[in-house]
Amino acid sequence: MRKLDEKRELLYVIRTMDVLMSSGVGLEAAIHTIGKGGYGIISEDFSSMMKRLRKGSGGGLDKELKGMMKKAESAGYKRLLNTLYTNVTQNTDLVETLKKQGARIEEERTADVEKYIEELGGVPETLLSIGMIGPIILSIVGLVPQLMSGDLGAFMSLPDSSTINAVVNMGLFVTLLAMAAVGIKAHTKDPGL
Repeated sequence: MRKLDEKRELLYVIRTMDVLMSSGVGLEAAIHTIGKGGYGIISEDFSSMMKRLRKGSGGGLDKELKGMMKKAESAGYKRLLNTLYTNVTQNTDLVETLKKQGARIEEERTADVEKYIEELGGVPETLLSIGMIGPIILSIVGLVPQLMSGDLGAFMSLPDSSTINAVVNMGLFVTLLAMAAVGIKAHTKDPGL
């Protein structure tokens, strides 16, 4: 769950930090702004980090960032924290690096969405097939006793109508379950972006 939250908010955090720092805001102020909220789990992380730094219990921004890298689950979030850590310890060009990371994450998101759309391509046809053909076949099975009565009934022995009704009802229930399973499968592949 944490990994999905990190992936969902990461691009917005990077873009916000890029804009803030491009306009002259310092790193700590940018982290404080992100920590004020709106960015899910990343805001919670940054907020708790800033609280520890204000209390003086954090050991410095570099140590806090290093500790957060261990807590981070998604590769992009770890990369962002490593970039911030490198900037604090080596004074690198953070704004340019943030722009590159933002572009990279945007490309990854686009690829994930395209893959998801590709995988969903057959879902409507599958649902339509199951939802339309299954009940039609089952209704024909239910009509067989009425069609086979009279002269045709002498050639074949049919089960009781209650047995046929039970088979039809069970078939409709299985059809409904199959449609739900296809929907759940499509939902679980959602990249969450």
